[in-house]
Amino acid sequence: MFSLSHSHRNQIHYLDTLKGIASMLRNPESTESVFDIEDGLSDIEATRLAMLHVRKDPDMATMIEDRYLRTEEHDLDALLKLPADTLGYAFARNLTDKGFDPDYFRKREVRTDIDYVLMRLRQTHDIWHVITGFDTDPVGELGVKAVEVAQTRRPMAAVVSCGGVMRFLLHEPENLGKVLAAVSAGYQMGIKSKLLLAQRWEDHWDRPLDEWRAMLNLTPVTSLTPKEW
Repeated sequence: MFSLSHSHRNQIHYLDTLKGIASMLRNPESTESVFDIEDGLSDIEATRLAMLHVRKDPDMATMIEDRYLRTEEHDLDALLKLPADTLGYAFARNLTDKGFDPDYFRKREVRTDIDYVLMRLRQTHDIWHVITGFDTDPVGELGVKAVEVAQTRRPMAAVVSCGGVMRFLLHEPENLGKVLAAVSAGYQMGIKSKLLLAQRWEDHWDRPLDEWRAMLNLTPVTSLTPKEW
């Protein structure tokens, strides 16, 4: 049976990463480009070290061992019946108002710890937006990626953050200050708060959003003044 050598696999991953970066620079709202970058960087040493970093969190280590994942699709109608101050309601309201599919992300077979972490990040990305207060526009996406860089040290998040800043520098320099403020705010938020990846959000949809944030030691981005933002 034909099989690729390790060097050939690395070349394919490298090309996938370049393709994703080029696509993201053209269109920062392309989710497929982000998944291309992520898949291309999944086997490099920096990703392995990021895995070791997140495993230092005891709750995260347990989640990795348990392979805790959401296996069913979101029932947004049911979540919208929760009290308006809860995480579940805020999550469903945000997705419904914007017409987003909560299960849009590219699926990945979970065979390794890295596979698991990547799938869990994809599953919970929209929850991170709600918890942090960052919008889902290109600026807000970079803010969330900065949180991820601070908390996971994942190379993909760093590449997307840097690529996003470069894209604004080249194509929308008038908005560069706003982008840098979001990246700075996201990074500081990530440093100060508990590991978002280690939370079993779906088990506690009915917990008030403010209570979640207090537990995580997280102040949402809405606390920034208009001038800073």
